[in-house]
Amino acid sequence: MTRKIAILGATGSIGTSTLDLIERSPDRFEVTTVTAATNVEALANIVRRTGAKLAVVADESRYTDLTELLVGTNCRAAAGADALIEAAAAEAGLVIAAIVGCAGLKPVMGAVEAGRTIALANKEALITAGALMTDAARASGATLLPIDSEHNAIFQCLAGSRSTDVSRLVLTASGGPFRSASAETIRSATPAQAVAHPNWSMGAKISVDSATMMNKGLELIEAHYLFGLPSERIDILVHPQSVVHSMVEFIDGSVLAQLGSADMRIPIAYALAWPERMATPAEKLDLAAIARLDFEAPDLDRFPALRLARDALEAGGAAPVILNAANEVAVAGFLVGRLGFSDITHVVHEALMGNDYGAPRSISDVLEIDRVTRERAEAMLTADCP
Repeated sequence: MTRKIAILGATGSIGTSTLDLIERSPDRFEVTTVTAATNVEALANIVRRTGAKLAVVADESRYTDLTELLVGTNCRAAAGADALIEAAAAEAGLVIAAIVGCAGLKPVMGAVEAGRTIALANKEALITAGALMTDAARASGATLLPIDSEHNAIFQCLAGSRSTDVSRLVLTASGGPFRSASAETIRSATPAQAVAHPNWSMGAKISVDSATMMNKGLELIEAHYLFGLPSERIDILVHPQSVVHSMVEFIDGSVLAQLGSADMRIPIAYALAWPERMATPAEKLDLAAIARLDFEAPDLDRFPALRLARDALEAGGAAPVILNAANEVAVAGFLVGRLGFSDITHVVHEALMGNDYGAPRSISDVLEIDRVTRERAEAMLTADCP
């Protein structure tokens, strides 16, 4: 029996990797729904390859273009925010939630409220609306399967275990391109240096987050909401080889780790086939060739983003929303030369200091806090502050 798949964000990197796996196992999966932000040409191509029955473009101005490109198919076209929510809630055995940014919040919540099984690649869903999402999932019976390699690793290590047997979670971090750099080198880092990740091929924004180690701070917040452990029981360990993707320590002293090559198709495949497994074309791990695995504690003085993220998690309420929004604005400013590398965390810190919000009670509250925070952070850049 084939599993019906809806892919939200089908033209992005996660969507592309998902389609690569699905097309290698056509007897196991049927793509029913696909969405894209603006790229209707790529979306129409995906429809013709997969036979999807619903294609949604977020940009309503591209609706006519999409309908024209789908002539001759059996696929219905739709556009806009409401159509994205419809696509997320449509009947499917698995929803791949890979829409980037806060644009994915309402569609993810739509899938959660519909009680779907959701393979979650949208970081913002849990970073900014973690309590809302997990409460809604408990109410609807939805299942959240993490696609991020670290959280997927923990999910695998927890298989068959009771939550009461878990002592702590350990998220591993590559350390990024500046793991061993001096504080002076880090302060003067250029965008080209910051996006040169030593292990993973990623977009510019997440590469900069890896360089500041903010990405690991954001993953700390995600891990709290996914697995229900408090901040003090979630550790971060720098592991430059990126072979051990994360670990779980149990109360008896046992530690389970998930290892694998740096290929996102491995965690995506785990979510696609769950609770079974499937073959992938990922390079097999050769530990003899790797020869050694190194670990070290993160340096919070050189990478203050980790402390900011943990503080935001422990503060709760609107703090994670502010952290995420201010960081996105600051990273974008750094990439176009509007501020220095170390100023990214300064902007985030200043934004958090101005937190005068209560806890968001709805996705609309989250989006409003996100909007105002972005305006404030943008004003800091415009005023040449810091």
